[in-house]
Amino acid sequence: MVQGRSPSLRINSEPVKFLNLYPHLVRTMTSVASLFSPVDADLSAMTENLKQLIGAKHPILYLAAERLFGAGGKRVRPAIVLLVARATMPKGDLTQRHRRLAEITEMIHTASLVHDDVVDESELRRGVPTVHAGFGNRVAVLAGDFLFAQSSWYLANLDSLEVVKLLSEVIKDFAEGEIQQGLNCFDTDITIEAYLQKSYYKTASLVANSAKASAILSDWSSEDASALYHYGRHWGLAFQIVDDILDFTGSMESLGKPAGSDLKSGNLTAPVLFAIEEQPYLKTLIEREFSEDGDLAQALTIVEQSQGIEKSRALAKDHAKSAIGYLSHLPVSESRESLEDLCDFVLSRLS
Repeated sequence: MVQGRSPSLRINSEPVKFLNLYPHLVRTMTSVASLFSPVDADLSAMTENLKQLIGAKHPILYLAAERLFGAGGKRVRPAIVLLVARATMPKGDLTQRHRRLAEITEMIHTASLVHDDVVDESELRRGVPTVHAGFGNRVAVLAGDFLFAQSSWYLANLDSLEVVKLLSEVIKDFAEGEIQQGLNCFDTDITIEAYLQKSYYKTASLVANSAKASAILSDWSSEDASALYHYGRHWGLAFQIVDDILDFTGSMESLGKPAGSDLKSGNLTAPVLFAIEEQPYLKTLIEREFSEDGDLAQALTIVEQSQGIEKSRALAKDHAKSAIGYLSHLPVSESRESLEDLCDFVLSRLS
């Protein structure tokens, strides 16, 4: 079986007693910035370096880079790369190859966002006009392509065939996830397992493979580094499930788009799939693509009044708990603690 291709579904009839199982997560909720304290200076340097790496070729690309890397993103993915690096190196030191891997990870992630915004016709990203809104679709597509190409070039220069294979798989997975999402629009027969697989392709693959790659650059064996892959896979799935819950529970201000936008566009996520199990009439509304007045409002009400959101919360908790379990073999350190607390951060977004 191809690693990561069939994310398992384990959901209990009642929500997982997450904090009871992992008492270290009862700590006072900290900001995401404080979670990154072991690598905060590294992230700041990375952001400035990315602007120069991307923008050096052309003035338009520099302006796009300013918009992309100065838009207040949390930089969670490169932070995980750097935290894994510090947690797996004997003295917690970073090498230049670890730093470059973090930059590559952020380039790949940002390229996928630029293309997603074009496909979704999104005008804002993190409250800032998207590249295509500011420069047009042609420049946005080319900027995304350039980021993918640039990341591939730097990846090849890491001189690690295994790391090249891992990150190349991610780029392929992004395309596969986008294709699956497009083909499955308004398809009420998709399963939770298929939803998790698509979520792996679009979100978890990058976190999983880059976390494993970071451990490999610390001279860990592929077998030992696989635990970091599974940490990233479960963390990424929890992150995506929470994002999909927030599409129903978040505000316009926090989301940057109207609530229920995914459902309106035919992208059926965990809360909807669980709600369909309770209220089959929801399938009728979806299959006619909300063509009648009041269809979308009625569908949103059905989801909100069902157990779909609570079951999705339990599913996210289950994956976050699993992620923590894969850190047990790491030496105790501030970086390992931050990786653990990042699982709490994912769930805290629902508070």
